[in-house]
Amino acid sequence: MGELEAVADAVTGGVLGRAVEPRAGETADGHTQETSCLNCGTPLVGTYCHACGQHAHVHKTLRAFFHDFLHGLLNFEGKIWRTLPLLAWKPGDLTRRYIDGERARFISPVALFLFSVFLMFAAVSLLGSFGGLPEAAKEDLAKELRKDQQALAVLEQQRKGAGGAAAAKLDEKITDLRAEIRTIERVRNGGSAVQVDGADAPSWLAGLIATAQKNPDLVAYRLQDNASKYSWMIIPLSVPFVWLLFPFSRRFRLYNHTVFVTYSLCFMSLLVVAGVIFQSTGLTVIAGLLWLLPPFHIYRQLKGTYALGRWGALWRTMLLTIFALIVISLFAALVVGMGAFE
Repeated sequence: MGELEAVADAVTGGVLGRAVEPRAGETADGHTQETSCLNCGTPLVGTYCHACGQHAHVHKTLRAFFHDFLHGLLNFEGKIWRTLPLLAWKPGDLTRRYIDGERARFISPVALFLFSVFLMFAAVSLLGSFGGLPEAAKEDLAKELRKDQQALAVLEQQRKGAGGAAAAKLDEKITDLRAEIRTIERVRNGGSAVQVDGADAPSWLAGLIATAQKNPDLVAYRLQDNASKYSWMIIPLSVPFVWLLFPFSRRFRLYNHTVFVTYSLCFMSLLVVAGVIFQSTGLTVIAGLLWLLPPFHIYRQLKGTYALGRWGALWRTMLLTIFALIVISLFAALVVGMGAFE
């Protein structure tokens, strides 16, 4: 604590350059002299308010501000280095200890979820691993496009002198080749290899399809923005599926499942961050191997959180992996639907 105060003194001394005169009701060191809690009004009987927990005497100095800042930063850092190793290797132990009431040592699942989701979308936006094609793939597409264009020119030349059944066969080949060329050009420009026709789609979806075909970058940005804003929806979407693994259990209630789901999503978000980093640095093999970890992590978290045997954890892992794909599909539909109505 003394080191933090020394750092705060150095910062504030450099900023102010002189002593600050105390205001009315304050001592020279910035302490207030109240007898009731400034937060809830409860009469004070100690150094902390027994009703709301706020410190009895607030410090209204710049030194105190920097002290609180550094204390909060170092406290978060200390907790995260105790939380992340358990989240990675012993997720069931972390989840069970938090559920049982061991809270002060670890970052809460909600705080860690917000941090990991923010980090995930920041990494995707900055490194752009999920946007666009690698340069090698673009070069291969360019070669394929030139090859198809040359073949199309040859077929069109042959078509001029052909007739009857030969002309019909050449027309069919030309049509197919032109469709392939359009697909390659669409992929090179950042679009999808599948061309979706919105003519028979509902009006709200047809509008989104038309916008995506005209400006795919705008639609991608809107979908990513919606995914970040509504990422919390994955939690209530996932909890009912975890409940199905322990139906009507009196031992494991919805609170247990919610903590389990939230910590699990934290790990998956951080796994995406690692994958994006490896992908952007060219370590694509390692990035691909990371996607083998989720079932293993789910197995260990289930086994530790719910005190399951190997077989009980294994069959629930297989079911939960399928449920996870369903949740991802539901969330994707939600994100697309929100984007369509904006």
